[in-house]
This record gives sequence, C-alpha cells and structure tokens, in this order.
Amino acid sequence: MNAIGVTNKHQFTVTENHTAITLESGNARVLSTPYLVAMLEKAAHELCFPYLEDGTATVGTEMNVKHLAATPVGMNVTVSATVTEWEGRKIVFSMEAHDEVEKIAEGTHTRFIVMKEKFQTRCDGKLQK
Repeated sequence: MNAIGVTNKHQFTVTENHTAITLESGNARVLSTPYLVAMLEKAAHELCFPYLEDGTATVGTEMNVKHLAATPVGMNVTVSATVTEWEGRKIVFSMEAHDEVEKIAEGTHTRFIVMKEKFQTRCDGKLQK
C-alpha cells in the first residue's frame, strides 16, 4: 500500500471528562495522558479506513508517546498521525499533538491489519478457557 506520508488530523477541546483527575491517572486538572494517547490512536485508526479491504480492520499493537507539556481545560488540541511505514499488514505512524501554544506530545504507533471476524472469534474464544 502506498500511503507513506499520508496524515490524518483530529481536533478536540479539553473538557473536565479528559482530565487526569477524572480518568484517575493523576491529581491535576489538565489533559490526561490516557485521553491524549486515545486521541492519537484514533487519528491513526481513522487514517487507515480508505485503504482497507472489506472484512478487515486495524488493531493497535504498540504505542510509544512522550507527553511533553500540560494542557488546561478549555484549550484546543490537534493530534496528527502520519504513515511512515506500510509493509504487508504492518503500519507504522509518526504521532504529534499540539495545543494552542506548543507541541504537547510526540511518538510512534504500530497497527496491524486483521480479518475482523477471525480476530473477534479468536478473542472471544478466551471466554471458553
């Protein structure tokens, strides 16, 4: 697949629901790392949609993110995912996030293409063990 260099961006406004206090990842009223990572993953996940065949999906397998700066409630954040490698079923992304003042995160993310039904059946099989 030739999607190298393709970027997807997503913007959101930090609310109380996104804070470290609410998500129990810290005691500060700032954008939590778990929510930030989820939004970075969302940007990568959505980027893949136009390139996938019917019956397939992508799953995240690795996330390496540095949360560089705090962002207060009320500020807008833009996250971006850019494809840097696509080999077979493996897709690697470069990730960044910026608030209205500065870069707040950077990192990499890896996803794999799976057959949706086969993947779900295998996962659900764990319930029988």
